[in-house]
Amino acid sequence: MAKRRKSVVPVHNEMHRSHRVGWLRAAVLGANDGIVSTSSLLIGVAAADSDRSAVLLAGVAGLIAGALSMAAGEYVSVHSQADTEKADLELEKKHLEQEPEFELFELTQIYIERGLDEELAKEVADQLMEHDALAAHARDELGITETTSAQPLQAAFFSAVSFSLGAALPLSTVWLAPHESVIRFTAASSLVFLVVLGAVAAHAGGANMLRGSARVLFWGSIAMAATAVVGKLFGVAVG
Repeated sequence: MAKRRKSVVPVHNEMHRSHRVGWLRAAVLGANDGIVSTSSLLIGVAAADSDRSAVLLAGVAGLIAGALSMAAGEYVSVHSQADTEKADLELEKKHLEQEPEFELFELTQIYIERGLDEELAKEVADQLMEHDALAAHARDELGITETTSAQPLQAAFFSAVSFSLGAALPLSTVWLAPHESVIRFTAASSLVFLVVLGAVAAHAGGANMLRGSARVLFWGSIAMAATAVVGKLFGVAVG
């Protein structure tokens, strides 16, 4: 009697990163803004021939104001998105109660457009609506899932914390560097921080690390150069 062969289940090592999109976007944006805005502020104030205490005071004020501003901005922005999603879901729920046949037809058409034949699309739509009609329409009609749904508090928290950490880096440089060389040290260290941040963020998101670093490096350099020029001109004007 022949031995029965056991079926082998292949090991699936596919790793997706889309579940990180909410907190990753807020964290990267916050850290990037913390480094760029605070280093630019510090360089601008230092370029106006201010003493170390004035530069540090400006940096600390910028860190606190920036962190709170980022948190508030992210919360309001993402909460608006959450309100829109909630309103869309309420409207969809109402349509499912009042026009279930049309909603079934609508879901079927979505699956047909994605490549299923009409009979299979109808069967899939039937089963999914029987299981959880609102979830099926939220996902396939509205594009709302647990991964992409707005989370205001999470976005606000990550933005504030990451901004503070980002701002602390150039602020530490100003604290430690010789005051006569503070502009050069702050600019150089901040650009290094930006390169590292861009690479780490790109790696976490599965993107090209070199390209991610180049983007933040380019815009960070422009911001710091612009504030240095403004600070120098202001220093000359009031000096």
